[in-house]
Amino acid sequence: MKKVAVVTGGAGFIGSHLCRFLLGKGFRVVCVDNLLTGSRGNVADLEASSDFSFVSHDVSDPLELPGAVHYIFHLASPASPVDYMRYPIQTLKVGALGTHNLLGLAKAKKAVFLLASTSEVYGDPLVHPQPESYWGNVNPVGPRGVYDEAKRFAEAITMAYHTYHGLKTRIVRIFNTFGPRMRINDGRAVPTFISQALNGEDITVFGDGSQTRSFCYVSDLVEGIYRLMMSDESEPVNIGNPNEMTVLQLAERILKKTDNKSKIIFKPLPVDDPKQRRPDISKAKKLLKWEPIVSLEEGLDRTIEYFKEKLK
Repeated sequence: MKKVAVVTGGAGFIGSHLCRFLLGKGFRVVCVDNLLTGSRGNVADLEASSDFSFVSHDVSDPLELPGAVHYIFHLASPASPVDYMRYPIQTLKVGALGTHNLLGLAKAKKAVFLLASTSEVYGDPLVHPQPESYWGNVNPVGPRGVYDEAKRFAEAITMAYHTYHGLKTRIVRIFNTFGPRMRINDGRAVPTFISQALNGEDITVFGDGSQTRSFCYVSDLVEGIYRLMMSDESEPVNIGNPNEMTVLQLAERILKKTDNKSKIIFKPLPVDDPKQRRPDISKAKKLLKWEPIVSLEEGLDRTIEYFKEKLK
């Protein structure tokens, strides 16, 4: 009998890639999404498969599924600043109530539960690069607090279910990820810069562009998530690309790749925007034998081609 994997937020950017990956591994996949920020179009081609099913549901409300469930990948949440500032209450609810509901489902089904957490739990970090042992520097009442604290709570309740109920749980801290099926109006650097460049618009960089990020291609991320789920590690694990660059360098790279003559213009830095962001992936390398293999150059080329098609 095929194993059944539930992916919440499965119609989102990362979730849709994970659904494809799991189908390729021979799983039956149940994609759960309320389409607040996801798109049914991201998984439309999968619906022809008898091993794929789509459930329209907000996991902040209890979820009941018939039959066996072996794995739950909990990715549901607004994930970009544009989204979680537009939907602050929904972001907090899916992090708290949604995680609680799905942990309950995992307990009832005796399933393994994986929480998609985030590098945002480190806030504006005072330690660089960020290891899993770092507790973070987060402003709980700032504009980013709704996302940061939702994920920090989600980690806490996931670990509580692990220690109190003996539930098999995993926590992945996802760093900046990019690739096809990102939304054009996502608000994050890669889709914003690419869409501006392809449209011949000026590239908008916040601050002076000296803040750093590290960008992981989505296929590498999904492989890391899968390896973590199949491991025995219950403590958080960073998954991301440790190759660090400034936001300004990223903008210049995309301008060159799109052969665009647009100018780079600078806007004020948003409140609590992290100055540095780079994962320490020593733990993932050791425990999961995982590290990214897709270069930034190759990943940007694939992503730019996707956006060219979307913007036609």
